[in-house]
Amino acid sequence: MTCRVGVDIGGTFTDFALLRDGKVTLEKTLSTPQDRSLAVMTGLEKLATREGQTLAEFLGGVEEIIHGTTVADNTLIEMTGALTGLLTTEGFRDEIELRRGYKEDIWDVRLEPPPQIVPRRRRLTVPERVLFDGSIYRALDEDAARAAIRRLAKQGVESVAISLLFSFTNPVHERRLAELVAEEIPEAEISLSHEVLPRAPEFERTSTTVVNAYVGPRVSRYLDRLSERLHQAGFQRELLVMQSSGGVMTREYLRQSPIRVLASGPAGGVVGGAHLGSAKDAPDLLCVDMGGTSYDVSVVQSGAAPARSGWNWHHRYLVAVPMVAVETLGAGGGSICRVQNRALQVGPESAGADPGPVCYGRGGELPTVTDANLVMGLLSERSEFAGGSFQLTRRGVDQAFERHVAKSLGCSVEEAAFDAWRVVNANMTQAVQRSTAGRGIDPRDLTLLAYGGNGPVFAAIQAQELGIGRVLVPRSSPTFSALGALAARPTIDEERSYIVAARNADLEQLRRLWRELSERAARYLKDAGFASAEVSALHQLNLRYPGQNWSLTVEVAERLGNNDIDFVSAEMRDTAIERFHRQHEREYGHLRAEEEPEITGVRLISSVAVPQPPFRGGFSAPVREASPTGTRRANLGNGFEPAQIFHGPELEPGHRMKSPAIIEETFTTIVLYPGWEARVDDAGDYILEANGSD
Repeated sequence: MTCRVGVDIGGTFTDFALLRDGKVTLEKTLSTPQDRSLAVMTGLEKLATREGQTLAEFLGGVEEIIHGTTVADNTLIEMTGALTGLLTTEGFRDEIELRRGYKEDIWDVRLEPPPQIVPRRRRLTVPERVLFDGSIYRALDEDAARAAIRRLAKQGVESVAISLLFSFTNPVHERRLAELVAEEIPEAEISLSHEVLPRAPEFERTSTTVVNAYVGPRVSRYLDRLSERLHQAGFQRELLVMQSSGGVMTREYLRQSPIRVLASGPAGGVVGGAHLGSAKDAPDLLCVDMGGTSYDVSVVQSGAAPARSGWNWHHRYLVAVPMVAVETLGAGGGSICRVQNRALQVGPESAGADPGPVCYGRGGELPTVTDANLVMGLLSERSEFAGGSFQLTRRGVDQAFERHVAKSLGCSVEEAAFDAWRVVNANMTQAVQRSTAGRGIDPRDLTLLAYGGNGPVFAAIQAQELGIGRVLVPRSSPTFSALGALAARPTIDEERSYIVAARNADLEQLRRLWRELSERAARYLKDAGFASAEVSALHQLNLRYPGQNWSLTVEVAERLGNNDIDFVSAEMRDTAIERFHRQHEREYGHLRAEEEPEITGVRLISSVAVPQPPFRGGFSAPVREASPTGTRRANLGNGFEPAQIFHGPELEPGHRMKSPAIIEETFTTIVLYPGWEARVDDAGDYILEANGSD
């Protein structure tokens, strides 16, 4: 008997998915911003009660808890990380501030740089120099290093980032600096660039290391606190944590590079989407996750969501570790509606879980998207909300819209709510267009997968505006990122730098680097309870044309058993070069076949298969019209009209519903806007299709 639990913490709700012997149980609880581990324990207690067990009995039988967290993201958004210092090579003090001249909005001439994680007074240099080949040109000046470290100590630094030139080829100076920091500031946490990101370019490595040092202490404290609470409550195993790459790994592995949990919550949904889409014959997906605080957009193509390393910008900071591409927008059910300069603005500020929207009845005073949905009739006071944990109330909602929106715009409360609905929908649609057009993807070629508590409310109208004719809404959509975490494999994805003309590559050096990565992965996976024979190893090379700054990752070989590198040969190298040319043409529209590319490094993705949630599709049940439980007055985009109401838990495979209609599921609401209909497939999931009617 297997029992696994996926957990995803959002800004408003904390979601749970229990997988026991192929059966999935969903649960939600309000997040606890003051200590997010409290919401995790509350949700686990709810699951234990539903299983008829005490918390200790339940946790004693749980084999794995997989946790996606937004602690690192919140730290960057709120700028509440550790007081951080940077030690770098003499002459490179300002590189982190110069960045690359990159500007997120090239049309905004007034856009200021992001807040400095490490201001200049805490960026200090040390005399030393390692050359590109690892040879030491100038030895580390330990006296000068101690003086710099003592200056940082006087400023009260809690975390120190160390990033020296070419340390990824020879880390001896970084390691010695770490020893000196430990002597002078024993309480400080230390981030070494050759451990966080052991490759060039220099700015990317330094930026990633600085962000790691900034968010690391808060992430580590949270995971330590949660692990301690879990063990005290009866959980006997190691907590597994979702990574931004789409894999999971132990807390101990992530301790040296906690930055790998950045954006780990959304990654779970993308991984789950890839599995679900393949099961439903929809390998190309536009995944949209609208929760209470944020809206996440990602694309799955050919049934996969590969993690890219390099040019990853999150919250305006470059983070070059492998990450599944997800664009996040401050748009959710808790997004606050207000008028600024006589224009309606929705988000990015959120009411969160405390106090939450006005309709939660928990003291909120500012109108939100959820309040607008209630005014429009998309939600109802009479319906169970969040699994029946509480009910919405209209009390105070109209007054909030009147005071903060309607009065300034000179309109009615219902018009103000509808305008808020239109604005947040437009914001989300524009985010989708940026994510797709920026990568040369036509959204009309995709199926929209909607999840999160609020995703299905807007899914059909967004699909209509994007020209998408098919929408998937899984029954598990309100906790889909937690369920997706259960589909994620324990994974270690690491690189080593090796810069050389491809045909001059030393095959023995390639073997040595891959073997080093293999042995390291095997050690950590063994600590997580997985034998080497279970490990699937994907070997890759990073290549680029001479003069290029960025590399493409080319797959070389996949082996079962982490230590098998018998494929390394001259033929392998030549095949990798040819694959690079073809991949470059596919991604950039051109190739330079006459030029010999450079190898910039090796990459190894080691992973282990785990029991999967029961993703499936099909329409074998006979189609029949579902019976509504009633009607209510609702505005589905064309003004108020009667809309049929369907009770989701009563719907079975084969049931069909036509617009205008609202399907009330246990933890979410699905809106069928004019011109749409929905069917329930064999798995109990909803397939929404545009039927062409008005």
